[in-house]
Amino acid sequence: MSESAKAQPADDHVVLGKLTSPYGVKGWLKVYSYTSPMEGILDYPEWVVRQGEALKRCRLVQGRRHGKGLVAQLEGCDSREAAEALAGAEIVLSKAELPELSGDDFYWHELEGLRVVTRDGSVLGRIDHLFETGANDVMVVKGSLEADAIDARERLLPFLPEEVILEVDLEDGVMHVDWDPEF
Repeated sequence: MSESAKAQPADDHVVLGKLTSPYGVKGWLKVYSYTSPMEGILDYPEWVVRQGEALKRCRLVQGRRHGKGLVAQLEGCDSREAAEALAGAEIVLSKAELPELSGDDFYWHELEGLRVVTRDGSVLGRIDHLFETGANDVMVVKGSLEADAIDARERLLPFLPEEVILEVDLEDGVMHVDWDPEF
């Protein structure tokens, strides 16, 4: 494994996945990927592994699908003990290194924190996080009276562009939606 990556604040990184546990005795690790498709994490030839506050650059030697998940071998990690030492670490990428998206595509981290406003100007709250379901992605919007929301409720809104999501303005930090605040 190469020398430590340059220290940056945690919010300058996006988590791509996690090293969960050793796989075998030759230093391979099971990988839980947050990328879509799952194998997309294997397209990055160098990973930044974060354990606590420490960041370390690791070259991906090889990786592959295994069962319902992935396994990978990192340079310098050639024993079960070395893999055990990395278990639980996150695989992160500097947000500046993410590929450019085209059109109306967004990375989830860009949407988190946006204020959600209905057609009539009611503020539902801010996007706390998103998650996948079988049908579509879902935004968790948390209201807060301190943030000028209409109430403190948590709402689950489907991520459906042109149906529910009318406009995303990253610069102003606002998402306009077609959503009944009573729902």
